[in-house]
Amino acid sequence: MAIGFPEFVDNPESRCPVLLLLDTSGSMAGPAIEELNRGIASFKEDVLKDSQASLSVDLAVVTFGGTVKKIQDFVTVDEFTPPLLKPDGYTPMGEAIEYALDLIEDRKVAYKNHGIQYYRPWIFMITDGAPTDAWTLASQRLLQAENERRLLFFAVGVQGADMDKLRQIASPERPPIFLNGLDFRSLFLWLSSSMKRVSTGKIGDSISLPPVSWGTIST
Repeated sequence: MAIGFPEFVDNPESRCPVLLLLDTSGSMAGPAIEELNRGIASFKEDVLKDSQASLSVDLAVVTFGGTVKKIQDFVTVDEFTPPLLKPDGYTPMGEAIEYALDLIEDRKVAYKNHGIQYYRPWIFMITDGAPTDAWTLASQRLLQAENERRLLFFAVGVQGADMDKLRQIASPERPPIFLNGLDFRSLFLWLSSSMKRVSTGKIGDSISLPPVSWGTIST
């Protein structure tokens, strides 16, 4: 067993990797970032209520506000400490998506090297704006990864988000969702419920996700 991955010795369960890709640009200041922080905390609290999901859900957090930052590398939910996100800067969404794609691939290599089975990874992006950098290559990489069934990408727009741009970035199979107000709690409870369903299913099987009541699908 390679040094640096004792987590796989202590917990050899199949993993459900989820990467939260969060817009922390200056426009998220105020109630939006406060509710986002509360929503992330509620996600951990709810996942821990399910014994299988608490062992299986691997969570990472990457933010993009001014710069792209890995706030939390992949850990199981019981080891996850919800961060206190603070808004700053512009919206380097294209760079953030590419960074997230690379991080997912690195994690999959770690799973394979340690004999850990895993479900298809999720990238779950939340933004209230539009990319302020080049994003075409990031979108192309996302589409290729989706077509090859290497991951699932979800985009959520908060008030102020450029939904037209998000539709261009996201897969046509999963158009972006516009959040009802600042109902991040309902969003993260939906994500928790989805992970509970995934973690009890068979790897490779299609999972019926809970209905989206916290937003409007943008088509």
